[in-house]
Amino acid sequence: MTTFTAWKFESVDGADKATAVLREAAGEGLIRIEDYAVIEWEPGADRPKVKYEHRDELRSAGWGALLGVLIGALFFLPLIGAAAGAAIGVLTKKMDAVGITKEQLDTIGKAVVPGTSALFVVNHDSDRDRLAERFHGLAGSLIASNLVSGEEEEIRRSFED
Repeated sequence: MTTFTAWKFESVDGADKATAVLREAAGEGLIRIEDYAVIEWEPGADRPKVKYEHRDELRSAGWGALLGVLIGALFFLPLIGAAAGAAIGVLTKKMDAVGITKEQLDTIGKAVVPGTSALFVVNHDSDRDRLAERFHGLAGSLIASNLVSGEEEEIRRSFED
């Protein structure tokens, strides 16, 4: 199953640190990354800086486009006013089709603020227990996913303890 997760970090460089751990884990075969994006929002900045990295070009094309639309609609379209409402409506339908709800989109939009960072990951096949060990101490919190509630709680307990 393809999994989407969004992680928030209480520092601007937190998501970058997590990305380094994620890439190392992928190199060891603990996770197969299809795509990921990092958002860094400096204190005082009007909008965040976004970094995309496509790990598997064939499969990530669809997810990469979806991540781009998600990030653009949540963090850049609101700056241009009323047109954002229609775009967010389209985004909501597309995200709902992959198991991400409007409430989760709202949570992401409210959680990622100046002074924080976020890591959006699309992956397939992971050794969650061994991967969680790598993420201890990074102070990330899961803010959205396309997992069912029981799986999401398991991820929270494993990664956030």
